[in-house]
Amino acid sequence: MDFKEGLEPVSPTGQYFNSSALSISIIAVLESEVPINDENAMSLLKDVFLPINPRFSSIMVENEKGEKQWKKVEIKLEDHIDIPIFPTGLSPTSYDKYLDDYISNMAMDRFPQHKPLWEVHIVKYPTSNAAGNIIFKLHHALGDGYSLMGSLLSCLQRADNPSLPLTFPSHQSSKPKNGKEKDDRTPIRSGDEGLEYRPIVLSTMIFSLDCIKHIKDKLGVTINDAIVGIIFLGTRLCMQDINNKSSQAHSTALVLLNTRTMKGYKSVVEMLKPDSDTPWGNRFGFLHVPIPKLKDPKSPNPIEFVQAAQEVIKKKKSSFGVYLNGMLLEIVKKLRGPEVHT
Repeated sequence: MDFKEGLEPVSPTGQYFNSSALSISIIAVLESEVPINDENAMSLLKDVFLPINPRFSSIMVENEKGEKQWKKVEIKLEDHIDIPIFPTGLSPTSYDKYLDDYISNMAMDRFPQHKPLWEVHIVKYPTSNAAGNIIFKLHHALGDGYSLMGSLLSCLQRADNPSLPLTFPSHQSSKPKNGKEKDDRTPIRSGDEGLEYRPIVLSTMIFSLDCIKHIKDKLGVTINDAIVGIIFLGTRLCMQDINNKSSQAHSTALVLLNTRTMKGYKSVVEMLKPDSDTPWGNRFGFLHVPIPKLKDPKSPNPIEFVQAAQEVIKKKKSSFGVYLNGMLLEIVKKLRGPEVHT
């Protein structure tokens, strides 16, 4: 593989996520209890965020064989910061709708390839939950959630003693559809052609972390298992509300599974070491997970449903399919090229 001297090759997963056919981003919203000062935000991005990892100041370039590499470029912060203008004098609930619409539209925009693959959107209008919002849009090619959360945590300090490193409770791992049955047509699967070109709408919902922890402890599952179960239940209830028969329809979700051997929080400095056991990058696979059906559509039991979802995911984690999917994508890329495999 011929790479330009001094340039870091983009990982296969990074190339999957940034092609003419596929572009996947991570969107995170940080709510602020006080009005946001964009000058302070600019200073934080320049002095803390950018130095964390060279990828935040790099673009993707191709060599003669079409393989992508990271090339460091000069950053102009103003090209990465957006401050939207909404009508003034509205109520917080009205700004909730403006914020959701703004995120929905922003999520559909592809990243331009001539500048590093991240954006920050500063919304200064008060919503029902915050005095202001900072929206981070990061291309998935930069890294997975573990890597990017490490970046965020590396910007933070302990309140009791800033000189000490951050610490977290020890992690307890959970032990991890095969079939050719086709999904039924439902309110979430029309079967129509060209859906990828239609607009999408993003909406937000708030869950109490204490409630999620209660579900986790009651069922003996992970936080992620509980959250996925809640999302699956909400999906089923939405389907049933639109079409009662869809509560028993065969439906499948595409779930991204973390394939790291988790050993707690690691700083970005530790992740960037050559021999790191939790290296920076994308370390996950794809799982096709059947969404559990409602046993009693008239009075569903949320706890039982979350438990059923966790059992399905547990079986999937134990299968070799997650690794076979990655191997298959890599074989297709080598045989047909980096664009065809997406």
